[in-house]
Parts: sequence; structure tokens; C-alpha cells
Amino acid sequence: MYTNQRINALGNRKYLAFSLVFLPFVFWLSWYTYSGNSWTPSLPFSCRFQYAIEKREEIPEERKYVDHFRKDGSYLDHLLEIRLPRMNYSQPETMNPPRRDILVMTPWFAPIVWDGTFNIDILNQQFKQRNVRIGLTVFAIKKYVVFIQLFLETAEKFFMVGHKVNYYIMTDRPKDVPNVTLAEGRKVVVLEIQSYARWQDVSMRRMEMISLFAKEQFIQEVDFLVCVDVDMRFSDHVGVEILSDIFGTLHPAFYRGQRQQFTYERRPASQAYIAYIEGDFYYAGGFFGGTVDEVYKLTNQCHNAIMTDKANSIEALWHDESHLNKYFLNHKPTKILSPEYLWDNSMGVPEVLRKRRFVAVPKNHVQIRN
Repeated sequence: MYTNQRINALGNRKYLAFSLVFLPFVFWLSWYTYSGNSWTPSLPFSCRFQYAIEKREEIPEERKYVDHFRKDGSYLDHLLEIRLPRMNYSQPETMNPPRRDILVMTPWFAPIVWDGTFNIDILNQQFKQRNVRIGLTVFAIKKYVVFIQLFLETAEKFFMVGHKVNYYIMTDRPKDVPNVTLAEGRKVVVLEIQSYARWQDVSMRRMEMISLFAKEQFIQEVDFLVCVDVDMRFSDHVGVEILSDIFGTLHPAFYRGQRQQFTYERRPASQAYIAYIEGDFYYAGGFFGGTVDEVYKLTNQCHNAIMTDKANSIEALWHDESHLNKYFLNHKPTKILSPEYLWDNSMGVPEVLRKRRFVAVPKNHVQIRN
């Protein structure tokens, strides 16, 4: 009897000790959750969307999408109703690729876009279902405003035809931006920015300006950003086949070259430094882009690296292009554009280049920069 009493008493003490430890934890957990704290930092996007709806919270990197979702799930039902229209096109053949003369896929499974590797009709239907909005950014500082007219006129003919486009013209001469007739759903947005004495500074400050406007304006207005040089003209189709999370373009002077030949920044003191044993491709600074948030990350990081170099009295060999290449070394692009998308006709027309979609306008570089 005495033994049973001791056992019961011991059990009661264990129960009491358990209650004193566990119950306060339960109450704290309930309070923490009720107070709106998140326990889901590692959930996949789909779950995080639903969690945001139920908690009536906005997840910063996805805030522009959350408002499309309704708690009753009707938005998901709407998605199920969307389908591609019936289309007639050649069947893709597993054992007969459309191009055998060029690399069409990187080791990290990023496609390289060449003529003949995509069906634009299928892609247009996919992107139109998503109702995407594309922003095209250019810098027209000082004398470079003379290129805007031809740039916009050719863009209206060849760039993202049939899709919504905002042309973001960043310039120190807003009154000199010409009026160009635009198709429905497309508009010019003039953004006045500061000029700099040296063309090198103008080039490097592009990263800063794009990152600032991406955070303050672009994120509210478009889904993708395409960042290009203004002293160019569109001469053939450039469409949604280029769009991806983050994309770069093979430099026309180096697309055949070996990494040791690339004009990377080779000085270890620079934030843009790339060793001779490193590097995948050499990317052109005149054509890159992606989703607004990914372009923000790219331009913000490049700008910070440029400012670090400046504080250390060093300037990368090819300025913002050098930092772009360092970024793409560490953050692989999800799609790469072939030199079709950035070409200079003074380099001739190699057989591999079936299209010249975006080409340089002949000019006197010294005169226009000064």
C-alpha cells in the first residue's frame, strides 16, 4: 500500500512538472501565432501565397501577386479554364533537333536563344494568357537623345509586338524626347536623371538608376524589365522568347572565344575580378533583363560593387559591363540570348547568324561621347 502511494505521488509530481513546463509553452505558441508572426519562411511559393491570404499579410517579394488571390480559391478555378488555342505547327522531334551548329543549352539547363530554337506563336499565347507587361529601359544622356527617335520607331515595329510595353527613357534632356506614334497598350515614360561629365560615369550609374526606379516605380507597373543601349535599332523580331527570371546576351565579339580571351576585369583589387580559370561566357552590357525583382537584385549588387571599387580608387576595365559579368558568374542567368540580339554590322555576317535582331547604329563614338 505504501509502495502504491509512493508510485501515485511520484506520478502526480511528474504530471505537475510536465504541466508547469508544457502548458506555458502552449500558451506562448498560441499568443505568438495569434500576434501575426510567420512560421513559414521556407514554404514553397504556392503555400506561401495561401498562407499570406489566410493571414491577410503581404510577403514583400510576392506582394504584387497576392492581391490576385481570394480566400475562397476562385482565382485557382479561373486558372483551370485557361488553355492554348488549337494551333498547327511542326511536331518537335526528339532525335532531330532544329539546330546542330550551335550550343542551345548551358550546363545549368539555361536555354540559349537562336533563330530556329523556338516557336513564337506558342510563346505569344502563353505570355498573353499571363497578361504580362514589359518595361524597356534606355539611357539617353546628353547627345545620345538623337538616337531615341529611331530606337522607338523600330521598337514599335519589332519589339514585343502585340504585348503591353512601357518605354522608360532616362535622360537629362526630357524636352528633347520626340513624340512617336505608339500602338495600343504601349507608352513612353520619361524619367529625368542627372548627367555626368565622364561617359564612363554615365555608363556605371545606369546600374544605380535602374535599381532605384525598379524599387520605387517599375515593380508597380511592369512584370519584366529589358535593359538595352539606346544607340541601337531593332531590325528583326524581338519578342517574349527572351523573357525569363534573369537573362544576359552573348557579346558579339566573344561568343566564339575561350575564357582566357575574355576582357574580364583581371585585377584582384576590383569587385569585378574574374580569374583566368573562371568564366562561362562574356556577356554584353547592352542587353540584359528579367523579372523586376531579379533585375533589381542584379543592378543593386553591381552598383554596390562599383561604389566599393570607387572608394578603393579602382575602376573596372569595362565599367558596368565588367560588374555584370561578375554577377552572372556567381548568379547564372536562367536564359541566354545569342548575338542575334546584339550585333554590329561592321563585324560582317557570319553563317551562324541567321537573324540580326538588334544592331548598332553607325556613329562617331568620340564625338557623341564628348
